[in-house]
Amino acid sequence: MRFGIIKERKSPPDRRVVFTPEELVRLQNEHPEAVVKVESSDIRVFNDDAYRNVGLEVADDISDCDVFFGVKEIPVDYLIPNKKYFFFSHTIKKQAHNQKLLQAILQKNIELYDHETIVDANNKRLIGFGRYAGIVGAYNGLRGFGIKYDLFHIAKAETLQTKEDLIVRLKRQMLPNIKIVLTGHGKVGMGAKEILDGMKMKEVTPEDFLNKIYSEPVYTQIDVLDYNKRIDGTKAESKSDFYKHPEAYTSNFERFSKVADIFMAGHFHANGSPDILTREMLNAPDNKIQVVADISCDVDGPIACTTKASTIADPFFGYLPSSGQEVPYTHPGSIMVMSVDNLPCELPKDASEGFGEMFMKHVIPAFFNGDKDGILARAKMTENGKLTQRFAYLQDYASGQVVQS
Repeated sequence: MRFGIIKERKSPPDRRVVFTPEELVRLQNEHPEAVVKVESSDIRVFNDDAYRNVGLEVADDISDCDVFFGVKEIPVDYLIPNKKYFFFSHTIKKQAHNQKLLQAILQKNIELYDHETIVDANNKRLIGFGRYAGIVGAYNGLRGFGIKYDLFHIAKAETLQTKEDLIVRLKRQMLPNIKIVLTGHGKVGMGAKEILDGMKMKEVTPEDFLNKIYSEPVYTQIDVLDYNKRIDGTKAESKSDFYKHPEAYTSNFERFSKVADIFMAGHFHANGSPDILTREMLNAPDNKIQVVADISCDVDGPIACTTKASTIADPFFGYLPSSGQEVPYTHPGSIMVMSVDNLPCELPKDASEGFGEMFMKHVIPAFFNGDKDGILARAKMTENGKLTQRFAYLQDYASGQVVQS
């Protein structure tokens, strides 16, 4: 088996990589029969010499490899026919901008394994950058609060190296007795929690958050039944009822928008679920939220003020609830929004190290044990120029019959 680490070619540049030099050495030590080659790159967070110095081959041409590992979408012209590829294709939701990419993959008889489709037998995702999105997103939200109120101006996350660097910068600041509400208990939400806990910010229960006044900054981490209620007024028996019947629920997040200063959105929002933070809530006279860090970044989705994805270069914009329009974040009536959709890129070293560890644990063994746990079988999207049965729902999209943004 010949593995190739490809150069990232999407613009803007992404400095992350699936495997650090250390993880590739580990791969070769554990599986001596594997051959590993690294495509030369001038943007990767680990430079070519970092790989060469541990005995790995770095080359401009790695087309003789069987399996290629990348992070972001690969430009169509760089796809090599009849190979296996692992990368984030951003096609599983029929994203319009990548329709031609999936079509090219099928035309070139490529086996595609999307990082998002690597799941266990219970369909739980096994690898991803969600934790690092949460870490950077929480930092950006607090950085934005400091800028909005001219309280402090700290370095951008992309200029720092590790999570610990972010926490050190935040711990130096004097925050007023603000309240932060955080949604989500997955990798994203828990990543954001790492930052708040690292700062030694006090965590309180949702009920205390809603009803008590504090003399220090506090946060609460809430789940779906904390901010959704049944439309018929009955009490939800469990979260599973919400997941099975989201149409029977409506948001009651306004309980939190009336008392929170910052909203950090780290939830997963399934199709059919109610909107969470509406324009009406934000435009209400008693709305208190002034900064929204939408880490999940569903544009025109459950968070009304997320009207676009912002960028690492320009992470903040203003949202005017009265008109529903984007304005400068300096506008006195605006809510500051951070909705960067590639947050882990700001912490490429940490993110790459964590991703590689997960990949070594959950994916690489499948190449050498006959895929006994079905990891590769479940993740495979295309084979022999066709969609696999698991992803047959993409047929109209792949055929060009439907374009969904």
